[in-house]
Amino acid sequence: MAKDKLSELSMEFAVEIINLVKRLKEQRESIISNQIGRSGTSIGANIREAKYAHGTADFISKMQIALKEANESGYWLELLYKTNYINNEQYYFLESKCKSLRAILVASINTAKENK
Repeated sequence: MAKDKLSELSMEFAVEIINLVKRLKEQRESIISNQIGRSGTSIGANIREAKYAHGTADFISKMQIALKEANESGYWLELLYKTNYINNEQYYFLESKCKSLRAILVASINTAKENK
């Protein structure tokens, strides 16, 4: 069940990130938008890959990559906020989604390690 929720949340986050990137490109911001576009959409891609992992070690590895990408996305969101590309409301909305993803990913990774 948690993996389904995780897939759902990661897809929602990716859609929000793509919409953010569109707005940033309209503002002619390309450096950070390219970075957050890659990291923000990579989370869900790695979660999806983990569903068909070749064993527990591969599953953990894919989920850890997704966690790293979520952490990176959090960095880019903070940078966008601190450089006034996104406002307080946008930042906290997206950071909250990103934080939820990180928490579920950590829990999933720890569970997988315990069951190894």
